[in-house]
Amino acid sequence: MNRLDRKMAELKGQNRAGLVTYFTGGDPDYDTTVELLANLGAAGADVIELGMPFSDPVADGPILQAANIRALQGGQTIERMMAMLREVRERDDETPIVLMGYFNPVRRYGTARFFADASASGADAIIIVDLPLEHAGPCRAQVEQAGMHLIAMTAPTSHDERLAALLKPASGFVYHIAIAGTTGAATPDASQIQEAVGRLRRQTDLPIAAGFGIKTAAQIREVAQFADLVVVGSRLVDVLAREGRDQALGEVASLAAALRPNAA
Repeated sequence: MNRLDRKMAELKGQNRAGLVTYFTGGDPDYDTTVELLANLGAAGADVIELGMPFSDPVADGPILQAANIRALQGGQTIERMMAMLREVRERDDETPIVLMGYFNPVRRYGTARFFADASASGADAIIIVDLPLEHAGPCRAQVEQAGMHLIAMTAPTSHDERLAALLKPASGFVYHIAIAGTTGAATPDASQIQEAVGRLRRQTDLPIAAGFGIKTAAQIREVAQFADLVVVGSRLVDVLAREGRDQALGEVASLAAALRPNAA
């Protein structure tokens, strides 16, 4: 049982949904990201999704594309992602970290080496957006051998037969993309998310996360009625870019409060 498993058990015991906060590694610079990540758990993030910057993302909207560019121009690499994880783990060894990125950098680093190093550095799971199910088998075995989860992603367009194939080998949690588009491109319809989560629950007992386009406390409260994790990315990356680290942490605390109605 890694940090993510323990967190999901904790959330189930508390009978509440968890907040997943997305930021891009190295945006706007290495030191700011380390300081930000090390304080996200204390600010109220239940799970940290950490983007690995990539030059040609297919799922990232304009806000996350800009974050990728800032990070890459600042010299962020896979090696620096590993160093970043290790530094954060010296200050927060409890909050689960889920890496998110694309297959090409992982492949260039060497898949087995990547997953082993990521786990040893402090990652608990990984989302590889452009790794199709049909080619995921070898990577899944390496991820599991490293003690991590390879997170399955589903979309509004995923039909039931496809869902069954996606969910059969899944572990950790299932990430449902709430809109048919890139991150932050539109405001998701809560009723459609609820219907999709219902379809997923008929096929898996894993926790279900919903993300893409969720930005406000009101949206979080609504989606938390039927999802186990609510993911906020573009909103937080935008606050970080426009107002800085402390304001981003404040925004995390404000959004986290929406899932802790009895908190002071």
